[in-house]
Amino acid sequence: MTFYGPTIAFLFTTFLTGASAWAEIVQIDSDFDGKMDEWHYQTDDNKIEKIEYDKNGDGKIDQIDTYDRGEKPIKVEIDRDFDGVRDQFQFYSTSGKLIRIEKDQEFKGLIDRKEFYGPNQKLQRIEVDRNRDGSFDTLQFFDENEKLQRAEFDTDNNNAIDRWEQYGSDESLLSVAFDTNGDTKPDQWQHFKASKILENAGFDTNNDGKIDRWKYYDPNGKLIRIEMDRNHDGKIDFIRRQPK
Repeated sequence: MTFYGPTIAFLFTTFLTGASAWAEIVQIDSDFDGKMDEWHYQTDDNKIEKIEYDKNGDGKIDQIDTYDRGEKPIKVEIDRDFDGVRDQFQFYSTSGKLIRIEKDQEFKGLIDRKEFYGPNQKLQRIEVDRNRDGSFDTLQFFDENEKLQRAEFDTDNNNAIDRWEQYGSDESLLSVAFDTNGDTKPDQWQHFKASKILENAGFDTNNDGKIDRWKYYDPNGKLIRIEMDRNHDGKIDFIRRQPK
């Protein structure tokens, strides 16, 4: 940490907060514009416990870094739109590795997005609360290259996943499964080629977990064939081809 002579003021804890947890508060004018924009809260053994920042120079704190007697912060709170309310929270390990980011994306006072990171600092999962009811209804999972691998959705907001998506190595959509009867198990499937072109759809009509009805489509999305397993023995016993 570098300090610049005349821009630093050493104050006791009665300054600003009146708290007694800090032995010293150091004020810094980091851009030499004549206004203090950093406040370093230190313990009596010169360990940083907190740093407050005024990043845009409006006289209001818009970032707070919290330390646990280490050299790197374990928590960073940010006011992204400078309205006086912190709307992004970043959590770190004691070694300084990013663990999680929580955001209020729409600046309405509610966390509606969480990002989770692995030991290699790469994104592993995103959770989103689309309707801002306090329940995360969209989950996205990423591979070791941070490419989208699969996603889950609660489309009717009843706290149960009812849509599952699978993606290829290029993040193209491969398949979608649906729970249409609310039993938390998929009973309809769609398979795609070239991401958005529906190739076929499968249906479990008797809820035994097995597809017993298929629909096949041409590249233009036109239905070309229906296949059915009418007695549910795992064998197709009915085929209807659509006229061209």
